[in-house]
Amino acid sequence: MAKDDRDLTSRAGEQGFAVTRSPSGAVDAFLDRARRVAPAGPAGGGRLVFALDATLSRQPTWDLACRLQADMFRAASDIGSLRVQLVYFRGFAECRSSSWIADPAALTSMMIGIRCQGGMTQIGRVLRHVREEARAEPLRAFVLVGDAMEESVDALCAAAGELGLLGIKGFLFQEGHDPVAEGAFREMARLTGGAYARFSAGAADALRDLLRAAAAYAAGGRPALERIAKAGGEDARRLLTQVREG
Repeated sequence: MAKDDRDLTSRAGEQGFAVTRSPSGAVDAFLDRARRVAPAGPAGGGRLVFALDATLSRQPTWDLACRLQADMFRAASDIGSLRVQLVYFRGFAECRSSSWIADPAALTSMMIGIRCQGGMTQIGRVLRHVREEARAEPLRAFVLVGDAMEESVDALCAAAGELGLLGIKGFLFQEGHDPVAEGAFREMARLTGGAYARFSAGAADALRDLLRAAAAYAAGGRPALERIAKAGGEDARRLLTQVREG
């Protein structure tokens, strides 16, 4: 196993990322893909944690995100370099993070082999992971795409508040209309100084624009988001009105 894979496994344990091995060997396959196709790229530039709920209801949107994630890199390319780390949770207490990736093709290659599985949300682990990554190297933003929230709202808000104090903006994108998820996502966005948006199932254009806006912010901060908003991005304009200065 490559060094990055060993480090990934050890970091998962240290940060509360429980790792389970599915009968299908999906975790082993993920690590193998990470070793073969996910060079971290040069240091520097913007960094974005791209977190996805991979519980069973999320498969259609996971497939959609696979097709759209390259647009995140393209949106950032006019501003500066962007490195993305994929984080996902699914099944029974399984939560995984990839290496830092500067190539959209490598990220796509990783994502297409991952299948969603039934399970509870693990948003708290994502937030703790974001905090730990920021300790290692500056991190401006994270994205979370999901449709449910099955954890303590108070605990999530406490973790989100810590990220806000560190200057890490959260872009919380909700699929569907679950009111519990909406309340939690909105509050986490507010506490980080980031933004919340909702999109409908199958709304490829909406999700694409949201991801592009978040990537622009990760690469260039608020000025970059302002430029995308001025270029005519309605979703970017809505996000811009929520993102706090600083």
